[in-house]
Amino acid sequence: MTAEHQRLAVNAAKKIPLEQWGPYLSERQWGTVREDYSSNGDAWGYFPFDHSHSRAYRWGEDGLAGISDFFQNLCFSVALWNGKDPILKERLFGLGNYEGNHGEDVKELYYYLDNIPTHYYMQFLYKYPQNEFPYKDLLLQNKKRTKQDPEYEILDTGIFDKDEYFDVLVTYAKQNSKDILIKIEVTNRNTAVADITVMPTLWFYNRWNYDGLEKKPVISARDKTSVKASHARLGAYYLYFQQANDCLFTENETNTKKVSGTPNISPFVKDAFHDAIINGENIELLRKKKSGTKFSPLYKLHIDGGATKTIFLRLSNKIMENPFATGVSSIFTQRKEEADAFYASVLSHGASPELMQIQRQAIAGLLWSKQYYHFDVERWLTTSDGITPVNPGKINGRNHDWKHLKNQDIIAMPDKWEYPWYAAWDLAFQCISMAIVDPVFAKNQLLLIMREWYMKPDGQIPAYEWNFSDVNPPVQAWAAWQVYQIEKKKSGKGDIVFLKRIFQKLLINFTWWINRKDGNGNNMFEGGFLGLDNIGVFNRSHRLSSDMQLEQADGTSWMGMYALNMMDIALEIAMKDESFEDTATKFFEQFVLIAEALNEQGMWNDEDQFFYDTLSIAGSSPVQLRIYSIVGLTSLFAVSIIQKKSLDKLSDFKKRITWFENYRLKNNRYWPNEERSDGEQMLLSLVPQKKLVQLLAKLLHEAEFLSAGGIRALSKYHEKNPYTITISGVNYTIQYDPGDSTSDLFGGNSNWRGPVWMPINYIIIQAIRKYGEFYGNDLLVECPAGSGNKMNLEEVADELTRRLISLFEKDEEGERSCYGKYNEFYKKPGNETLLLFYEYFHGDSGHGLGASHQTGWTSLVAQLINEQSQKNPVNSDTVSINPLLQFDDEIE
Repeated sequence: MTAEHQRLAVNAAKKIPLEQWGPYLSERQWGTVREDYSSNGDAWGYFPFDHSHSRAYRWGEDGLAGISDFFQNLCFSVALWNGKDPILKERLFGLGNYEGNHGEDVKELYYYLDNIPTHYYMQFLYKYPQNEFPYKDLLLQNKKRTKQDPEYEILDTGIFDKDEYFDVLVTYAKQNSKDILIKIEVTNRNTAVADITVMPTLWFYNRWNYDGLEKKPVISARDKTSVKASHARLGAYYLYFQQANDCLFTENETNTKKVSGTPNISPFVKDAFHDAIINGENIELLRKKKSGTKFSPLYKLHIDGGATKTIFLRLSNKIMENPFATGVSSIFTQRKEEADAFYASVLSHGASPELMQIQRQAIAGLLWSKQYYHFDVERWLTTSDGITPVNPGKINGRNHDWKHLKNQDIIAMPDKWEYPWYAAWDLAFQCISMAIVDPVFAKNQLLLIMREWYMKPDGQIPAYEWNFSDVNPPVQAWAAWQVYQIEKKKSGKGDIVFLKRIFQKLLINFTWWINRKDGNGNNMFEGGFLGLDNIGVFNRSHRLSSDMQLEQADGTSWMGMYALNMMDIALEIAMKDESFEDTATKFFEQFVLIAEALNEQGMWNDEDQFFYDTLSIAGSSPVQLRIYSIVGLTSLFAVSIIQKKSLDKLSDFKKRITWFENYRLKNNRYWPNEERSDGEQMLLSLVPQKKLVQLLAKLLHEAEFLSAGGIRALSKYHEKNPYTITISGVNYTIQYDPGDSTSDLFGGNSNWRGPVWMPINYIIIQAIRKYGEFYGNDLLVECPAGSGNKMNLEEVADELTRRLISLFEKDEEGERSCYGKYNEFYKKPGNETLLLFYEYFHGDSGHGLGASHQTGWTSLVAQLINEQSQKNPVNSDTVSINPLLQFDDEIE
């Protein structure tokens, strides 16, 4: 076992498998639902970026390259000033939903370089301009642009063109779980000398005003190079730092004068450092103050062109005589070597150095995206934030029926800036990648979202804070099964206890779906947008009329997949506990009924050879919405293989399905099973072989779904053939839209009308691979369609995997598809290995779009690389991949 594995084994024995300290600090707390106390639910307008500097948060904290303890009592992050900005850089800047032409978007350059599950080693790189940050330009240019224009990004401003910027590299290395060494390396990337002010900041989350903390915590000066942070719950911690140019104290309290016009009781407010550094206000008062709830040593660095200056700090629960003794910097080297050894053991040895680098940065981003999430809906609804009184609009508004929801946990976020809140189906995908490095935490996350302080009493799983009642695809059972198999393959032993625990909660959720989303009781399911935002020709979450009902091909297909996943889990448990055989039978029969509904109740179109949503209208014939989209391809997802040797061990299950098969075939009823000629395997799938081949003909056609970077969410056929339908005199139209969203549905910041999405591609690949395992060379298809190149389905899965991975790989010119027009910046020395994992990718060019740090589900590329490299190994002795130039560890 590596050193990291040994630490993980210790954590696995805990009730909650967490390190006390980690990257749990959000990157954006403003503009969230949690901080919105308005009467109209306008979260972006109620707490904008301009308030984030001066207004104390109620439900959490944010910062730059920061860490906190797991209850976020005490926080640490880095603040910067280049001498020209109007704002002290304490947090990442981005546009709110109304300000961007494609919704909210962070406008910064930062990278998660490295991390391991226990966070004993972490690296974060931030690129800070030496000239005035283009806040106004980014805001004005994006406001000028239309939905048809691309977003105006920070690299478009020209601020980085002449290399007039700093690389700020923040490295954390733990001596032990409560002793953290911090190294801040600032490199001048220009040739001319440049100045920068660096303020490593320590502060307490304000619980004394809002969260019932009886004794206010305090950070107090000890001497010229250390402070003591005392907290009733956390205990005492000490921040040690090298000799600074100044030491400043203030309080984490709202500047009421700026926020509401009410005079401040004290000059010691949240943004006092900003006013002191930028405007020279009250700096003597902050200097003389020797205690507070927010503290920073201040360093004024004068850095020659190309040079690096380093600041060391140490946050520990121990009193130390000499915290920076000779050799202490070797801890960074040791932890880096341990990280290298850990990744060498968990990543596939068959991958090339470049692919291992992609994997490691993908996983690093996933681990950096762990965040403390605090939200008590009942208290939020019934209390004031001290600015806006409790009001009927809020009490009866968003999430008012989720009063049971009381979250205070560390959760993997989709993106800690763009989506600093959990999303049920995102989390399921994230856990698959997490299982590569920390299966215990992955299992914990899947169980957590179904605990009683999350799941509604009726069984509904919360979607996300903007509307907990929205319905995401039910992928939790699929994810649990994937995580179980990944761990079993690695360790040789499956965690049956985990399967039993999650199966009990999934039963409740499955029942909710059956009772709430099958309105006609015909096994044809609704669900609304189902995570696919603007995939429909109209908003699928809203009924157009009381006499119309949308029966969804994807809702039905997801439920078929859910039933099959539950059957697989029950069968696995039944091998150890025969009492689960009955439940396996129940889900088998449920799957058969859903397969029958999908195939025989009007969703399949023989002419188009595709599945469609169907609009049922009272007094009229159902209308198929003939759109070639992922909606129809979800029918491929539900597929499983039962081995004969397993079936022989489960006599009751075998007896029941044999009777059920005979009965249905005798009565000429639909039957979805297929057996191999040797009788050793039985295939269960929603689509029979004929329809499978027909669907693959479209999926693998480059003029339809297949792009160079994966499967598009909407067929390119609709580029020249938009689909239009008239309902109640209103025309609705959808067409192929490969880039940013041109609609306002669901905020307009995501687009499912043409781009490539990693999670959907991942499920498609896993499904096709499963079909290939059953059919082998007995079923060959053209890939790409029309090319004459025949492949079996496992080879098709390999080809789709290759295309997805290629989004991040360098081509012969050293360019990556995901960077598009910004490749020149990423070809510069020092930037060549930096990677971003975007939310989705352009359907034609493959360049990254949407959230730029979506190492939530886009980190699935790491698992795809594992699968590819195990099948096609590359000889390589390289195990250590350092994504950035090494800097001198010497303490300056």
